[in-house]
Amino acid sequence: MPFREINSRMVEATVVPGQRLFSQRGAMLAYRGEVAFTPNTQGGQGGLASMIGRRVAGEATPLMTVEGQGTVLFGHGGHHIQIIALTGDTLFVEADRLLAFDGTLEQGTMFLGSQGGVMGMVRGQVSGQGLFTTTLRGHGSAAVMAHGGVVELPIRPGAAVHVDPQAYVAHHGDVRNKLSTALGWRDMVGRGSGEAFQLELSGTGAVYVQASEEKL
Repeated sequence: MPFREINSRMVEATVVPGQRLFSQRGAMLAYRGEVAFTPNTQGGQGGLASMIGRRVAGEATPLMTVEGQGTVLFGHGGHHIQIIALTGDTLFVEADRLLAFDGTLEQGTMFLGSQGGVMGMVRGQVSGQGLFTTTLRGHGSAAVMAHGGVVELPIRPGAAVHVDPQAYVAHHGDVRNKLSTALGWRDMVGRGSGEAFQLELSGTGAVYVQASEEKL
């Protein structure tokens, strides 16, 4: 894993010859060694088709390719950072939450409506997130940003996890999601907004939840 946590708002990445990292433009705070930063125009590991797909989906957050030998400190906007390791599965995350990730991970875009049908599309409208989401697949790690810190909740068969859509950060594994209405739910927890929804995630994997309802 090339990332290690410096503190809750900063991570350090180790860059070695022959391997690439990708990061959001403007996320580099400092670096040591012979490291080069170049604008990425090929859509990461997913190639040109991935880049076009993300632009159509509104998921085209500008990326930098990071190469060379040395260490780089990443952070952005004082947001909390969570390092997520993938072992062949797929991470689903909004593009603007991706701080940096391994170049070995294949990047793509997924239409949320295909997970949970119409309710998947409703989730995008209610949560303020796009109808599409970015995917990272393979073996490697990613640094994801959130407000107020992050907790990882395991998702196991027969034990679905219900999340406030505004607090949802990302999930990975063999997971399906759907949005359900819970009348009076927000009023009961003191967050009356006129809309009461829960994001239900089921299957096998994990979901990451932030300690805030604020988008980046």
